[in-house]
Amino acid sequence: MTSHSSFPDVRWIDVLIPDMWGIPRGKRLDASAMEKVLSTGIVLPGSTYAMDMQGNNVESTGVGFADGDPDYPCQAVAETLAPVPWLGLDHAQVMLSMSDAADRPWWLDPRHIVQRMATSLGALGYRARVAFELEFYLVERDRDGTLQPAPPPGSSQRPSETQVYLMDDVEAYGPVLGDMVTTCRRQNIPADVITMEYAPAQFEINLHYGDDPLTACDHAFLMKRAVKAVARSHGMTATFMARPFGGLSASGTHVHISLLDDEGRNVFDDGSDEGSDIMRHAVAGLAATMAEAMPIWAPGANSYRRLAPGGWVSLAASWGYNNRDMSLRIPGGAASGRRIEHRAAGADANPYLVLAAILAGLNHGLSNRLDPGPPASADPAALPVLWVDALRSFDQAEVLPGYFTPEWWKVYSALAWSEFHTFNGHVTTLEHDRFLTLV
Repeated sequence: MTSHSSFPDVRWIDVLIPDMWGIPRGKRLDASAMEKVLSTGIVLPGSTYAMDMQGNNVESTGVGFADGDPDYPCQAVAETLAPVPWLGLDHAQVMLSMSDAADRPWWLDPRHIVQRMATSLGALGYRARVAFELEFYLVERDRDGTLQPAPPPGSSQRPSETQVYLMDDVEAYGPVLGDMVTTCRRQNIPADVITMEYAPAQFEINLHYGDDPLTACDHAFLMKRAVKAVARSHGMTATFMARPFGGLSASGTHVHISLLDDEGRNVFDDGSDEGSDIMRHAVAGLAATMAEAMPIWAPGANSYRRLAPGGWVSLAASWGYNNRDMSLRIPGGAASGRRIEHRAAGADANPYLVLAAILAGLNHGLSNRLDPGPPASADPAALPVLWVDALRSFDQAEVLPGYFTPEWWKVYSALAWSEFHTFNGHVTTLEHDRFLTLV
């Protein structure tokens, strides 16, 4: 565990929580407060977990305006104490986790939700092994303000072609990508593989497998912050928007997951090429709950631009072997590494809620010994890929609210509908261009 004494030059410490959207929120404190942060903690409003994407309270949640917006204690997650290299030697950061006045886990804190799901899965005798893969673009604005893929460092030539897995492009962007990985490792974030993706200046950075689901989420959350900060230091913007460019590939959050028993054996592996019955039950639970969780996989307006034909994004709760066109892919390779790749979420999704919904789906499939049907079925269940349909599916959910709690489900629904109405209430320039004089 990292200690206060490991940071003798620190002048400032950033204390962070992931809000409902996975956006970092918190405070910057003088280093003199570090001892308090690491021992007794600080307080933050409970409503911080129930704000919209712009940081506004949403009255329909019943949290904030209705309850007087009380503060609650937040304890440091000591193992996340780390330097902040892009800010210099005088900065450190640590994550917080909120409790209520009776010292119980705060019901809206996404970290507690993941931990509860992992504990429920543990009651069945399984421990989840998890790895996140996160896709993003490096972008900049041209002289007229139009967003464009950013050229490599030291070059004025803007990329325009798709060159998936091209090592020349990885090398060209090497100064910024290498800085991202180095920064992550200095923060004990296990960044691993760098891949050129399916569009100009689109990349993926993978995180190592981990045996603690909550830690895996922390790493994904903190990696996104680090990637954005390092890109800024190179004069670029790193965006995890699901689809920043209409004609180019979308960005996703892919989660690789396997289950271990009490002896550390991968229970998805039974020695066969197909995988175990336990794996099939797990796949079935994930497929059965995928539509209910659509506003978690796709939290905002831009998220649904990713959900279009083509581009390796399935529009159905499908599964198959070594097939990236499926929502649930069973990757190839050695049977001992048998796992499920969950491909439904966009890069803009909250990693904590994504993994919580995945763990709940696994629990549902395993507890009820569900059957997913044949792989790559010609008629898998279609997903609600229009925003309003996804919200209605969420409100009609029958399985996942029991895992998340009905109270939490109602708050998230209120936030999601608020985002929907706020976005759709904005009249765009495109509408003026198309309709101002035509009609």
